[in-house]
Amino acid sequence: MFGGFVKLACWAALLTGIAAGPAGAVSVSKEMTVGGRASAPVGYVAFCRAYPAQCLAYGKPAEIPLTSVRLRELEDVNISVNRAIAPRTDAELYHVEEYWTLPFAQGDCEDYVLLKRKELIERGWPSGALLITVVFDEAGGGHAVLVARTGAGDLVLDNKVDEIRPWYVTPYVYVKRQSVVDPNAWVSIGDPRWPVPVTAAPR
Repeated sequence: MFGGFVKLACWAALLTGIAAGPAGAVSVSKEMTVGGRASAPVGYVAFCRAYPAQCLAYGKPAEIPLTSVRLRELEDVNISVNRAIAPRTDAELYHVEEYWTLPFAQGDCEDYVLLKRKELIERGWPSGALLITVVFDEAGGGHAVLVARTGAGDLVLDNKVDEIRPWYVTPYVYVKRQSVVDPNAWVSIGDPRWPVPVTAAPR
């Protein structure tokens, strides 16, 4: 693993070149562009009824400077949760289409997200910098990731990969996410990499 300063230098070089892509390439900001209000996933609404403390706002709704310590926290939590939880669908575990919960040994994509968010908040991250985000994956299926808002841009914690990635290099179509100021409000996401608007979102 690279040292913290080397890794941060690599991040800086990557993010500096965002707007200057190949001719004809779409310019993408290091932060997502959000739009109007969106509906909260039904599984999230039920989760908040069962675990109301997990759906409160904690800390100030600000992006976090990406120091080597903060980057290591993201990496540690992403890897540890990915390795601790075996992937299983809600249908396999609970015999229902959608069920969000804090996992113990097995879980679906949103369960990984909930546990990572919980652990990072316990490490002092504000909830407004840790946004549950709904996407379409490479196969067109619904998927959930955790987006960390940092001074280096929006970074993705994903149960499919251990690497922390800027949102715009992932293969996903971004649909909606939690509001920065209110974890119970959701907003749509404008993804300039995909010219066709997304009209239907995963539940």
